[in-house]
Amino acid sequence: MTVFAGQGDARRSMPLLWRGPEEPRTGRSGPKPALSVDAIVAAGIAVADAEGLAALSMRAVGERLGRTAMALYTYVPGKAELLDLMHDRVLAELPTDHDRADGWRAATTAWAEEAFTCYLRHPWVLQISQARPVMGPAELGAMETVLRVLDGAGLEPPLLRGVVAALWQLVRGMARTAAEAHVAAADTGIADDEWWYARSAQLAELAPDFAERFPLLTALESGAAAPAPGDGAGYLEDRTREAFRTGLAVLLDGVETAVARPGRS
Repeated sequence: MTVFAGQGDARRSMPLLWRGPEEPRTGRSGPKPALSVDAIVAAGIAVADAEGLAALSMRAVGERLGRTAMALYTYVPGKAELLDLMHDRVLAELPTDHDRADGWRAATTAWAEEAFTCYLRHPWVLQISQARPVMGPAELGAMETVLRVLDGAGLEPPLLRGVVAALWQLVRGMARTAAEAHVAAADTGIADDEWWYARSAQLAELAPDFAERFPLLTALESGAAAPAPGDGAGYLEDRTREAFRTGLAVLLDGVETAVARPGRS
């Protein structure tokens, strides 16, 4: 499921995104805690983290807060605006200050690892399309951070734009695969090992000449390390994490090569 951000009324959602610190409103009476935009956003994130984006509704958020859905509309116009606020709040978890003493490459690697972990902590964010950005302070702050960690590389603007886009897509794409692999067993009712072994056995029977037909693929897989036992992650999830780190290293190798290319001013 792909969801597009920014579907609410910009005249209402943008001021909510860019608002300053708020104080919870004081309830008139009764034991219920006062509501605030921040409390509603936190509850929305909790719902999405626990049950997925499909379960997100104003009613579900209200129930988590012990309120009706109608009680929330005084603070947040609707689900579309709430989703924008949730997305921006999650990106606010990313550190904005990175030690660049060891150079731009170490700082960029640290940022990418942090972003990858953040997406796995909130995998529903990966269902929100990047075609229309939220344009909130945390989202723009995350972009500013990426530019800051890459600043020492000395990339010219056209190349820098391409590197930043490739870096974001690498992090998001690999995190999405890892997140899907993490929940595959629970959603399908079939454990990873059972799924892989069943199909491997069938493939061995149906294609006894597999190694001859696909020699490069066979060589590639024969050199892969076996999954570590008892690490709590599935085979594909482990392989995806490994591929993420390899791909990141190769991408940054390419940046170093581009920077050192003869003829660059």
